[in-house]
Amino acid sequence: MTALTNQSKVGAGRTIISVDAMGGDQGAATVIAGIYASARRNSEVGFILHGPKDELERLVAKRKGLAERCEIRHAPEIVTMRDKPSHVVRHGRNTSMWSALDSVRNGEATVCVSCGNTGALMLMSVIRLRKLPGISRPAIAVMWPSQNPQKHNIMLDGGADIRADAKDLMQYALMGASYARNGYGLARPRIGLLNVGTEEHKGRAELKGAHDLIAANAESADYEFVGFVEGRDLPGTRCDVIVTDGFTGNVALKTGEGIAKLISDLLREAFQYSPLSRLASLLAYTSLARLKRRVDPSRANGGVFLGLNGTVVKSHGAADATGVSSAIKLAFELAQSNFSAKLAARVASAASLDQDAGIEKQSDGETE
Repeated sequence: MTALTNQSKVGAGRTIISVDAMGGDQGAATVIAGIYASARRNSEVGFILHGPKDELERLVAKRKGLAERCEIRHAPEIVTMRDKPSHVVRHGRNTSMWSALDSVRNGEATVCVSCGNTGALMLMSVIRLRKLPGISRPAIAVMWPSQNPQKHNIMLDGGADIRADAKDLMQYALMGASYARNGYGLARPRIGLLNVGTEEHKGRAELKGAHDLIAANAESADYEFVGFVEGRDLPGTRCDVIVTDGFTGNVALKTGEGIAKLISDLLREAFQYSPLSRLASLLAYTSLARLKRRVDPSRANGGVFLGLNGTVVKSHGAADATGVSSAIKLAFELAQSNFSAKLAARVASAASLDQDAGIEKQSDGETE
C-alpha cells in the first residue's frame, strides 16, 4: 500500500514513511540527516515528520530539496529514554511518538520509524495500532549478521515481551517466516528454535511444546523446521530465522553487540602496538573497512515490530545518520512488499488451521 497525504508536500505516488523525529539519543539533527541521505538515494520515498514544528522546519530547510519531500506535524512533547511506558501511554498524546504512530493508524503513512524508548514504542504501538487477530504477543524481529547468502539471519523476539509460551513461539515462527519471505525473498525459510542444546529431550516444557507445534505447521505454512538450534547458530548457516522468547533474545542481542565492540577495540589496540603493526594496519585497511561494513550494527539497524495492524521499525536509540538511513531503507522495502497485509493473511491462515484442528478433535470425541 502506498499512502498518499498532502501531495504538494510529499509528492504524488510516493511511499510515505512516518518518522518520530525526536526519538533517539543524538537528537533531531541526526534523524533529519539520515532522512536526507535516504531521500537522496531514493526518489520514491516521502516523509511525515513528527516533532516541534519550528525546530524541524529549521533543520529540514538546511537540506537542499528535502522540504519538498516532507510534511511536518507539530508534536510539542518528547518521549525520553527514562520515561516509563505506562506513563507515556496515559500522558503521551502530544508526543512525537504518538503522532507518528497515528499517521500509520489513519492510513496516511505505510510504516512508522522511531529511534525512541523501545518499551514505550511497543506498548503505544499495541494500543494505537492493535494486535492482529490471533496474535497473543507481538515480537521484535532483529537482523543478525550471518554467513548465509542474505548476509543476515532474523531473530525474534528481541525484547518485546520476556514471556512466551509454546503457542507464542509458534506464532513467532510464522511471523519470522513471513518476514524472511517478504524481506529477504526466501521462498522456504528455515526456522530454528533456540535452546540449550539440539537434542529433542532438552529444554523447558514450553520449548518442547513449541518444537512440536512448529514442526506440525511447517508444511502448511511453507517453511522448513530444522529443530532446536544453539547460540552459535545465530550467525551461522543452519537456519534463516531463530525463534526465542524476548528475555533470551534481548540478552543474546546485547551480548552480541558487546562482543562486536570488544573485538573492534582489541583489533584497534593490536594495530597500535608497534610501528610494524601500524604499518600492517595500513596495508590491511581495505579489508578491515570491508569487515567493519559487514558487521556494523548501524548498517543492519532496525528491529521490526511484528503482529500489529501496521508496520513499525524500531531504530537503535544510539543510531547515527547511517543507522537512521538504514532503518528508513528497511521501512521502504517492507512497504513496497506490502508486508503488513501479507503477514496478516499468514496469521489469519494459521488461525483457521488451528480452528479446523479444534473442530476435528471435537468430532473425534463425539464419534468415540
